[in-house]
Amino acid sequence: MPQQKVLTRSGRGLFAGLGMSTLALALTACLATGEAPSVEHSSGDLARMDEVTVQRFEYPTREGTPDPEQNWADLYLPGGAQAEDSVPLAVLIHGGSWQSELGADIFDPLARELASRGMAVYNIEYRRVGSGGGWPTTFSDVADALDHVIEVDRQFPQITTDDEVVVGHSAGAQLAVWGGTRHRLDDDEVGSRPAFRPTRVVSIAGPLDMVYAATHGDDRIVTAIGGTPREVPDRYALVDPIQNIDPGTPVIALHGTDDTTVSPENSSRYVHAVEQQTGSARLILLEGENHVSVVSDDSPAYPTVLDTIVRAADADLSRVTD
Repeated sequence: MPQQKVLTRSGRGLFAGLGMSTLALALTACLATGEAPSVEHSSGDLARMDEVTVQRFEYPTREGTPDPEQNWADLYLPGGAQAEDSVPLAVLIHGGSWQSELGADIFDPLARELASRGMAVYNIEYRRVGSGGGWPTTFSDVADALDHVIEVDRQFPQITTDDEVVVGHSAGAQLAVWGGTRHRLDDDEVGSRPAFRPTRVVSIAGPLDMVYAATHGDDRIVTAIGGTPREVPDRYALVDPIQNIDPGTPVIALHGTDDTTVSPENSSRYVHAVEQQTGSARLILLEGENHVSVVSDDSPAYPTVLDTIVRAADADLSRVTD
């Protein structure tokens, strides 16, 4: 039985002691069975629900015809009484090198854990390289999925949308940080003019300096962007987190010291750049952790990852990175 912890931001209550199956185990199960998370369709009435329910939304896209197999997001709602604007929302963006091998179902265990502790969770799927994504579709899809939160709120007014956290792992972390700062983009740029934007971000093993990563051997970024930083510098300028810093959006960057897939130098360089702009960012290096173990529940660092997410969601905006 998890120990209850009452959190204070806007009078919200959550639980501490998150414990989910490892992301690696969840991924193995999904690949082995081909099963997607079960979805229960809910009416959206403000009422008491006895258990976590899941509502799937297909969101419209500005880039091409939407693919119902990929342009969707699952809203996880907790059990219990739900008055208007009473359930805090967390947005999850999965990783996988912006490629189609991995999908949002790998975050289903985490989403259910958070929902069982009193949060609404919006778990985003999007088109990726190999399934109609890449430049610019992958990025515009994430922007469109985020903006659809406004419609989700109309149907489920118990969720809050004014001061929310977005969490991403790996490529999803790049998308999460970019998603939290895209209000700084020019009107004609990919993902600009957000209808909804998170106000705080947790990046887990994110390539937050995409130019640095691409010029130090990360060909996955070159594939996703459609060229090297020298070939398509304008594209990097649009979506590279370190080139789109908002000093007013606090970011916590978690990174394993033994990560050879995405170098921890990415997070270090990003946090330093934010600090140079007198912004709010914090780097948490997890000793001995690699790209996968950092989100595995058998890791000694895993409680730190979970505690960081919970604290970031609950803290006053000025204290997120304390």
